[in-house]
Amino acid sequence: MGGFSLKLFLHGVLDVLLPPLCHICRTFIPDAGTLHICPACRDSLPLVAAPLCPVCGIPFAGTGDNHRCGACLTHPPHFDLARAPFLYEGAIRELIHTFKYNRQTHLRAPLARLTLERLGGFLAEQQPHLIVPVPLHRSRLRQRGFNQAVLLGQVLSRQLALPIRPDVLIRNRRTEPQIELASAERRQNVKGAFSVSRPDSVTGKRILLLDDVMTTGSTMGECAKELKKAGAEFVIAATIARTAR
Repeated sequence: MGGFSLKLFLHGVLDVLLPPLCHICRTFIPDAGTLHICPACRDSLPLVAAPLCPVCGIPFAGTGDNHRCGACLTHPPHFDLARAPFLYEGAIRELIHTFKYNRQTHLRAPLARLTLERLGGFLAEQQPHLIVPVPLHRSRLRQRGFNQAVLLGQVLSRQLALPIRPDVLIRNRRTEPQIELASAERRQNVKGAFSVSRPDSVTGKRILLLDDVMTTGSTMGECAKELKKAGAEFVIAATIARTAR
């Protein structure tokens, strides 16, 4: 049996023993590809669409041109640009929760690839030099067993042919979960929580700062501030999803 025929045969056997199911609705997908998400579920994913803030990427209701949001006008963030392809709701929210809290780490691949489908062109235009994941505190890393931003970054690193440096940023202290706090409390919660351990790695570089979800942008902003202090030229903050504030 030739190599190609053998591969087809093995795929057929696997489809019988482990039929490919949609990660969202759990229905059988005859041609699952690399995403394992059926067309109907892909079409239902909540997208971030224009008009939006060209700085932080938050979408506005209705129609019109892109323009800076009130938060970016009154408190300009330390990152230069931030983008997320999806709103943090519905099926995307469930996939991220399952990935992070149910330890279904195989979901890093479809989540990262969905992100690249929507943001790949934008990220290529920014010409980043390396990927820096937002770090977890060591106590939370022990508890969870993995850093979701690092796992996502490893997939993006291969797809974008960019080095990933999980050792550049460190979290100096454990912080309260941001989702439980108001906007002003979030900024205070992460203030001084990060530092750069390897300034030589970021000096003069364009950084792709990566995390799974962005809410007010306080965590990304604090990380970007430290990267800029260490000499980073430009910081692009990217996440899978963001809240609509």
